[in-house]
Amino acid sequence: MTDRRRFRHTALAAALVLAVAAGCTDDPAPADEAGDAPQVIAPGRPGEEAGTLSPEEAREAGGEGTEPTASDFAFMRMMVEHHEQAVEMTGLAEQHAEDGRVRRLSERIAAAQGPEIEAMNAWLTRNAGHEADAGHGGHDPTAMPGMASAEELAELTAARGEAFDELFLDLMVRHHEGGVSMAADALAGAGDVTVEQLANDIVATQTVEIERLEELR
Repeated sequence: MTDRRRFRHTALAAALVLAVAAGCTDDPAPADEAGDAPQVIAPGRPGEEAGTLSPEEAREAGGEGTEPTASDFAFMRMMVEHHEQAVEMTGLAEQHAEDGRVRRLSERIAAAQGPEIEAMNAWLTRNAGHEADAGHGGHDPTAMPGMASAEELAELTAARGEAFDELFLDLMVRHHEGGVSMAADALAGAGDVTVEQLANDIVATQTVEIERLEELR
């Protein structure tokens, strides 16, 4: 990825975080010392300090004007559900896992996917007016690979000790592999730069987590 492309992604991600944070509070976003509009923090390249952008600059850097595709909407809606199940499973791990390493890894998974759920829901809300124009990409839950069945979740809920750890690791490896597959498919049809960035992040993060899950398994 070029430095220019990476900067566009970073700026847009920062703007998205700001939008999510603003939506979670009734207080106005902080303004700069001159009383102007809130500034967006844009992390610098390796070895460089972070800078700031105005909301207008962040939108321009993020590629304002790119049109979401039907595939973008389908991916975001399905990935919200996919992540929600992962968070549900990690919640069970925090309660019932015997191996402390399994609990710690489950906490890291939840810490990554919880904010991503908020970001995806914020994107869907912000782009709701464009969904009809994009057409329908189809939101078919059966198209979400890696999802645990109701029976598997019930078994995981009832399991304890080593039996829980083994089942959790098996289900989460499969779940993550499904998430990586969905994100890779989304990259092929992505029209919106936020969707592209999120899909890239999911591929990178969950690939590393799969390796760790496999080590524990």
